[in-house]
Amino acid sequence: METGVMKGLLEYYKTWMKLEERDANTYSPLVLAYVGDAVYEVLVRAKVVNAGSIQVNKLHKHSSGLVCAGTQAEMIKLLLPQLRDEETAVFKRGRNAKSVTSAKNASITDYRLATGFEALLGWLFLSEQFERLIFLVSQGLEKIGEIQSCDTKN
Repeated sequence: METGVMKGLLEYYKTWMKLEERDANTYSPLVLAYVGDAVYEVLVRAKVVNAGSIQVNKLHKHSSGLVCAGTQAEMIKLLLPQLRDEETAVFKRGRNAKSVTSAKNASITDYRLATGFEALLGWLFLSEQFERLIFLVSQGLEKIGEIQSCDTKN
């Protein structure tokens, strides 16, 4: 999406939702992960739906496999070499955050890696780094074999 169009849409959203300017660095890592979880879920659902019209339960099974802690942990391990210093710091804050909840179907290591991944995505979203957000998610999905390479650099 063209940067100007995205900025216009964002300004429209901020105005109508009456959002105040906030520095994404002021949020706790678990709040960032909370937002990142939702952002990643929407991106994955849009990708799965785009593959074609199939039964909703099949869509759910496919997307559930992509949003689980194990898959997110795999993705972030593959993405770590591509992260910028500030992104790595945000990921580590999320990974090291002490959560009250724990994973139902994942190891504690995968759960923490996934929390760090989600914190990074939440931070990118809240700091309005949409191109970088989409780039990293698409790279992660490509690296685990979910999408074909698309020769873009970011």
